[in-house]
Amino acid sequence: RRTNSENSLRVSAPLREIINGSTGSDQNFISARVKLLAIDHGTKRMGIAGSDALGMMAHPLECIPAEPFEDFLRRLKEILAERETEQIVVGMPRNMDGSFGPQALLVQDFAAVLKKSVTVPVVTWDERLTSAAAEERLREAGVNARDAKKKVDASAAAIFLQDYLDSFAG
Repeated sequence: RRTNSENSLRVSAPLREIINGSTGSDQNFISARVKLLAIDHGTKRMGIAGSDALGMMAHPLECIPAEPFEDFLRRLKEILAERETEQIVVGMPRNMDGSFGPQALLVQDFAAVLKKSVTVPVVTWDERLTSAAAEERLREAGVNARDAKKKVDASAAAIFLQDYLDSFAG
């Protein structure tokens, strides 16, 4: 029989308080089965993906123009409320050797601003090669190049969100 901790994520006491309002010592874990939203950061547009109600499957949702940032943030907050999102996962574009390049530093800054702008926890997750994988999947699905360009960021967000969700599976 599986215990709650086998399908859970260890979190710090402050994050635990934010997530479930509890400080009890038996609350060291939070279920991975929460409603998540993923953001694939870009300078032109942000790809958005969401998990299903059970927190098991990721789906591309939409792309939001990155600028002006206030408009992006307004739309993001609308999506968070509509979907009753409990956590945001931001894709971290690490180099192939795991190091942080210039784009990763931009994403770190973005995540820091985002944490101050929303009421749900924000975490980062490795998104290496997800854009290339998304382009390949769209091509295999027969999506033409013009339409694929509009969908690739949300599809990439869905790929790394699914990877994040799968990391909790036994």
